[in-house]
Amino acid sequence: MHGSELAPMEPSLRSWLRERVAHYARREPADIDPSVSLTNYGLDSVYALSLCGDLEDHLGVVLEPTVVWDHPTIEALIAHVEEMLGGSSRRMDAG
Repeated sequence: MHGSELAPMEPSLRSWLRERVAHYARREPADIDPSVSLTNYGLDSVYALSLCGDLEDHLGVVLEPTVVWDHPTIEALIAHVEEMLGGSSRRMDAG
């Protein structure tokens, strides 16, 4: 994956992650606060692994299976992915 492919691929990773978490938590995306621990929404290890797989598919990267536990909020997860990919927070986190 090249950094130049990142910008057109995902203008709003935060919005995408909120939608995925909302799906698993059976809530509306607007009810998901990116700064709140995902466990507060009832996400357990099964959902964490599923979200990790979704994120891998979405970004076309391989992540550690524990990434969601190691970075337990949407904001922390975005920061980790940005650091890992060397992306700009403005490109990935708008929204």
